[in-house]
Amino acid sequence: MERTMLGRFGVSCTLLAVALHVCLASVKVTVTPEVAVIKGETAKLPCSYTTSASPSTIVVQWFIDVAGARQQIAYRSFQDFGVDSSTLWKDRLIIGEDMSLTISPVKVEDERSYYCQVTAGPMGVSEDKTEVKVFFAPEKPMITGNNQAITVSHDSTSSSEVGRCTSRNAHPEPHIVWFKDDTPLPDEKNQKEKTYMISSLVKEASGLYTKTSTLFMQLVKADAKSFFHCTVMYSMPGNQSKTESSDKFNLTLLYSTENVYFKVKNQGPIKEGDDVEMDCNTDGNPQPEFEFIKESTSLKGSKGTLQMKSVSRNDSGTYMCEALDFDALPEVELTKTLNLNVHYIDPMAVTPEGPLVVNKGDVVELQCKTKSSAAHTLQWKKDSVTLSKTGVWTIQSATLANAGVYICVGAVPSVPGLQKQANVTLNVKGKPEIEDSVNGLVAKEGEMVTLNCSALGYPAPQFNWSPSGKESVTVMGNKVISMVTLEATAAVLKDGVICVAYNDHGRDSRNFKVSTKSDAEKVPDANAANRGNPVFKTAEKQQGGSSAVVIAVVVCVLLLLILVALLFFLSKKGKLSCGKKDKKDVASGDVKGGIVVEMKSNEKEEAGLLNKPHAEQC
Repeated sequence: MERTMLGRFGVSCTLLAVALHVCLASVKVTVTPEVAVIKGETAKLPCSYTTSASPSTIVVQWFIDVAGARQQIAYRSFQDFGVDSSTLWKDRLIIGEDMSLTISPVKVEDERSYYCQVTAGPMGVSEDKTEVKVFFAPEKPMITGNNQAITVSHDSTSSSEVGRCTSRNAHPEPHIVWFKDDTPLPDEKNQKEKTYMISSLVKEASGLYTKTSTLFMQLVKADAKSFFHCTVMYSMPGNQSKTESSDKFNLTLLYSTENVYFKVKNQGPIKEGDDVEMDCNTDGNPQPEFEFIKESTSLKGSKGTLQMKSVSRNDSGTYMCEALDFDALPEVELTKTLNLNVHYIDPMAVTPEGPLVVNKGDVVELQCKTKSSAAHTLQWKKDSVTLSKTGVWTIQSATLANAGVYICVGAVPSVPGLQKQANVTLNVKGKPEIEDSVNGLVAKEGEMVTLNCSALGYPAPQFNWSPSGKESVTVMGNKVISMVTLEATAAVLKDGVICVAYNDHGRDSRNFKVSTKSDAEKVPDANAANRGNPVFKTAEKQQGGSSAVVIAVVVCVLLLLILVALLFFLSKKGKLSCGKKDKKDVASGDVKGGIVVEMKSNEKEEAGLLNKPHAEQC
């Protein structure tokens, strides 16, 4: 009994030891579950393992599934490694020392499951699976719009092909989205809907996908202004979702008229002489023919445009445009009218009519009138100066200066550029009146000098120059100008030149002075009398040279003092004669300057000098 129990205990221990050995000798394989790579690039599939088995017993193998069966494509052991030459990967596979599998360059067909299997001899076998995902961005989608004209009817229930969008060479399969005016259309495949798409997918020899989507819609008139395009959506490594858009296109739709539009293209009010253009069009396509009518009279237009050159007030009235669209619904109004108003202003009626001839001092009244399509203004002007804004201008006492051309301007302020004008010439009879003259100036005697003599008068004055020279006459309005050129002789410089203007009513004359530049500088002015006085001369110079004047005065005073002292000394020595003759000279005031300076030596001498002069005094 004991022997039996001991036997059973020994067997149990043996089995436990074997199980423990097996657990400790197991193999664990670790791979990357999914490897994403772009076609043409390099994919690396890592494979690592853990085991207690001896490295010399370990063999790593890479497998794929082919037609439901495993196929080895690469292996590596302690002593050897290699790639199976019978596979399509033989030139693109490398198995590294770390047991990883490298594929380069990656092709589309490389997208599959890869198995890394590790065999550790008696220790066991283990494997894990890696999925390879291959990506490739498609080309820009190509779009083709329906280039045929599509007729849109009011009761149409059928769909028309709008366009076709093609996305080439993508992996994995791309997705196409249609847009109308930047708004995505629903992805609808039911052909009973108003808008739907039909798609097709082709796998190219390269393994890449080409997808085509055709858009169908029940089109309406508003779709003529819409633009369509498509966008391809595709995937890239890293769970990226990207898009690429096509160019845009629009459709040519044919539809009947629902509304007619008629307008004048000119901006602002229209006046006589303007060119007018009227435009008639519809919201139909194509545009129909048009007929233009004014008061039952047919007018010739071209492609919906009526042009009229240099319109007059007679062109005012009601114009009608009729669209000749025979496909339009019966309830559509195909005619439109508009009123054309051509503004005008009549020529100015001026009274009295010119030219007018009046006497100097007469009263003159000018009037002008007109008619216009709108409120107008009247202005009398002379030499661009406005004289009156009432249409009446009165001169109470005419002068020669009033002669000239008077213009009456009529204008319609509400119509820019609409105005008329008339003028009347006024002549005032009277003897000539010479205007202010300008004297002549030459550098020296003998040079030529030119003088102008300007005079008003009617009839136009004639001129005589004395002395005469080379004369020319210019008429400027109611002014006559005579210009003479002559030599500045001594007589001319002395007496000047006389201009005489004369007509039937009398004459006027003017003496022109001619001088040289040096003489002109000597011509006295209003202060000439004062400037001749030495005191004023001194004062005049003081501003620029006051210091020099002070010095000169001091020197003169000193000299006078010396002279008086000398005379006094000679008098004391008896060297001077003091007779009656001398007294007469002093008393008569022959001593110029009126200033006597004396030096006194004593009181007697001082008293003698202060009294009236004696015969003995000097």
